[in-house]
Amino acid sequence: MPAKSPCANPPKTLRRALGRAIADYEMIKDGDRLLLGLSGGKDSLSLLQLLCHLKRYAPVQFDLGAVTIDPEIAGFDPERLKGYLKTLDIPYFYHEQDMVAQAKQQMKGDSFCSYCARVKRGIMYRTAREQGYNVLVLGQHLDDLAESFLMSAFHGGRLNTMKAHYTIEAGDLRVIRPLVYVRERQLASFADNAGLPVIPDSCPACFTKPTQREAMKQLLASQEAEHPQLFKSLARAMQPLMAKKDAHD
Repeated sequence: MPAKSPCANPPKTLRRALGRAIADYEMIKDGDRLLLGLSGGKDSLSLLQLLCHLKRYAPVQFDLGAVTIDPEIAGFDPERLKGYLKTLDIPYFYHEQDMVAQAKQQMKGDSFCSYCARVKRGIMYRTAREQGYNVLVLGQHLDDLAESFLMSAFHGGRLNTMKAHYTIEAGDLRVIRPLVYVRERQLASFADNAGLPVIPDSCPACFTKPTQREAMKQLLASQEAEHPQLFKSLARAMQPLMAKKDAHD
């Protein structure tokens, strides 16, 4: 009889949506080494549990690790993730980076959130290379992609959103987003029911003032109240955009 897994047992709806995205976009290959960007929010923690479960039961063999970048921002303390990852027996890499001080010195004409995301991505790439991982896993979900799609159309004059799976420009790492078919509220429900150690406001600096993304979130919520199939329609409309495998995201 196999040993009991320390991972939670995610609901079938989440497992099916994850499996469909992985299959549709050919995200995971036999022998891949996956490094998950773990912020401590409900999305990345839920994805960690889903991948932990998948690793145990999927026919494809892959390794799984996680990386957290602590931006050293007041109100955000991901330190407790260290103990949690030990209970799951998953390799864990923790980096501290004073984002505010660094941004004051280097940021030019960019929002802090964009700057922070770019620096974090660079650290994750470096960690993956140094530790021998070939796939970076990110936790954006369908709501995130829909918001990005509207922001791109409204403010950029382009039809664009995040990619489900692509190879970065350097050619040595792939990036995947296995939650592209999953709704944010599904992840919130799972995280709550499973008692995951969610860190509230995983990027508190971005919550200090209204953003374009928040405006899109509210617009989508109001439209979904009138049109319950809204996100299914958006998922179909965005599918060709998600499937692009170029290095720009």
